[in-house]
Amino acid sequence: MDRFKGRGALSNPHPRFVTAQTQAVDDGWYQEETPQTIATEVRPEPARSIIAHNDSPDIGFEQSINPYRGCEHGCSYCYARPSHAYMDLSPGIDFETKIFYKADAARLLEQEIGRKSYVVKPIALGANTDPYQPLERRLRVTRSILEVLERTRHPLTIVTKGSLILRDLDLLTSLARDELVRVYVSVTSLDAELKRILEPRAASPQARLRMVRELSQAGVPTGVLVAPVIPAVNDSEVEHIIAAVAEAGALSAGYVLLRLPHELKQLFRQWLDEHMPDRAEHVMALVRGTREGRENDPRFGTRMIGSGPWAQLLRDRFALACKRHGLPRSAKRELSCAHFRSPGASPQMGLPL
Repeated sequence: MDRFKGRGALSNPHPRFVTAQTQAVDDGWYQEETPQTIATEVRPEPARSIIAHNDSPDIGFEQSINPYRGCEHGCSYCYARPSHAYMDLSPGIDFETKIFYKADAARLLEQEIGRKSYVVKPIALGANTDPYQPLERRLRVTRSILEVLERTRHPLTIVTKGSLILRDLDLLTSLARDELVRVYVSVTSLDAELKRILEPRAASPQARLRMVRELSQAGVPTGVLVAPVIPAVNDSEVEHIIAAVAEAGALSAGYVLLRLPHELKQLFRQWLDEHMPDRAEHVMALVRGTREGRENDPRFGTRMIGSGPWAQLLRDRFALACKRHGLPRSAKRELSCAHFRSPGASPQMGLPL
């Protein structure tokens, strides 16, 4: 199986909406060597709107913004991978090497929240792909969105595993003063070697703990998501992660059980066979045990936490660990919508006579 340095996926399966497929066949003639690395392609994505609306009953937000489509972090378990099929691209290597960005995000956001019909509700950043993936350092799309939200005093939440968020402390601390922002840092493992193969281009475990510490010390309310919890891969770390993030200053903690929608089933099984062949079948048996015999359960209410004895044991362990370290399972205070001012509502300048 071909492996690309610094990438999470081990293959590039056809997207599920493509009917014509090709298959490589070795005919004995000369073939070039497979490269050990593969470059990232970055493309602007034309968009007519920027805010996506959500009506799923088990997700805690009603609207979101995804500055990027695809993610260089290359997490092998990422539930967003199948979304690349809508671009006729593979959820495998394509997802982490062909990245689209919303070049006109700030202008579109001002336009949408400036409408008279707009109803102010917190906007979630990072609901699909990470808003602080490596490309953000150069493209600054997330930064441009934050600048609009900070200027208009609009509430938001952020989920990330990217340490680049600390660059934007000036905006986040301003928002935090009016209870307009809450950050959730994704911490999957404290094991640097597991992180390397599971999330090849994401921040290190120690960097993520530093994120929690520095955000909290700056007055930005910060929680932690242990996401995903993977049976027999990282679930043994749950109690250690909770202890570490509590010590770093986290205000709350939550978790999400591994989800394997669409093509992700094949991609994750390839990852297991490559990196954990001795336990691959055991891991998948436990996954099926939390999904009523299937590898994925898309039903609202159970898709995030699973069902069955193993899933119940995880819920009990997580609750006990949070109680031991004084971490609530959710933030206690709601974000404020009272400070919002429309982009077009600035005071009119007086005209000279």
